[in-house]
Amino acid sequence: MPKVVAGIGDAGPNGYCAPELPGSRIQATVSILCAKVRRNVRESIIDAERTSGEQLSAAELQRYSRHLIMPEVTVEGQKRLKAARVLCIGAGGLGSPASLYLAAAGVGTLGIVDFDRVDLTNLQRQVLHGTKDVGSSKLASARDRLRDINPEIELKLYECRFSSDNAEQIVADYDVVVDGSDNFATRYLSNDVCVFARKPNVYGSVFRFEGQATVFAPHLGGPCYRCLFPEPPPAESVPNCAQAGVLGVLPGIIGMLQAIETIKLILGIGDLLIGRLLHFDALKVHFRELKLRRDSQCPVCGENPTISAPIDYDQFCGAREEGMVPSISVQELKRRMDAIEDFELIDVREPFEFEIARINGAKLIPLGEIAERADELQREQPVVVHCHSGRRSAQAVRLLQQRGFANVYNLEGGIDAWSDLIDSGVPKY
Repeated sequence: MPKVVAGIGDAGPNGYCAPELPGSRIQATVSILCAKVRRNVRESIIDAERTSGEQLSAAELQRYSRHLIMPEVTVEGQKRLKAARVLCIGAGGLGSPASLYLAAAGVGTLGIVDFDRVDLTNLQRQVLHGTKDVGSSKLASARDRLRDINPEIELKLYECRFSSDNAEQIVADYDVVVDGSDNFATRYLSNDVCVFARKPNVYGSVFRFEGQATVFAPHLGGPCYRCLFPEPPPAESVPNCAQAGVLGVLPGIIGMLQAIETIKLILGIGDLLIGRLLHFDALKVHFRELKLRRDSQCPVCGENPTISAPIDYDQFCGAREEGMVPSISVQELKRRMDAIEDFELIDVREPFEFEIARINGAKLIPLGEIAERADELQREQPVVVHCHSGRRSAQAVRLLQQRGFANVYNLEGGIDAWSDLIDSGVPKY
């Protein structure tokens, strides 16, 4: 469970709830935390020596003129932005708006880590990329778009997976990390390396119509991600965007909040989201703030840390163990279908997904109903289970195994792989 000091029973985008704590402890903890945070964030994370050699050209003075006339920014603040180095993890839904606005604001060095390619389904929310970029590297389209927005900045692109092997080396070159990742393993990794390196980690996440943002910075008096979520949720218990969907504009709101917090850190202005989790409900257009507390027993930022170097985050988050279910490829399924072998093909997606696309012969039993409807299946013949990408169906396989099914298989890659490799006439979504 997350450790918060205010906010009762709200389920966040990660499916966690915020429990109530005794009132006296709430007030005392919040007062101490806020006082400590405010003492530490009134100065820029960019030291004066870094900005002393920075000068703004005539073109930059004109480009940033709306910043320069603000007393909270001025020429000195713009020089801090120019001297700053910010790393964005991901060039997707959150990384797109964050990097766009950081580039436009004049952050001097912007690093982006991503190894994915642009898919048509990305374009509903990932505004760094366009239709012409489908199939290309996300970093290639990000580079072109950001250079068009601001050719004055330096871009450093890392076309690789952000992993335990390279994370510390990459983060070492930056002042702030903006975490736009979409999986728990990367979030724990980015948190840990930022704690080790004493770098602020500007966090955001989105789910359907809800989003949240905060700044994890134990060295500035606040908690870290592990203080909020000591343990990851069970693998596959929290669906991703491909499974649950996300309102396209929502990552824009959360990504811009991440950009705002990053700029405030660089300028040394305002009250940062350190020790505060901002939750946004787009359906209600409602912001709710949850006060967070530092966990003295945290294994990374606590008084006696037990983790001082990156670990195996896939194993920690249960991805490897949970993924070990019997499976077959889409090619093997096609062979069985062509050979007219006896087996049952079960689709565990939702009815609205079944209406969008389906594999001929599949029987729809949504994941939420699979346990109670298991008796509808023939135990004496093989059962092949599929969903959109293979995650929900892996969970369904385990549920059926628990109910005595010994000959049940997960379809690797789900209907998405079927459309890519077997039948392009099946719509992708």
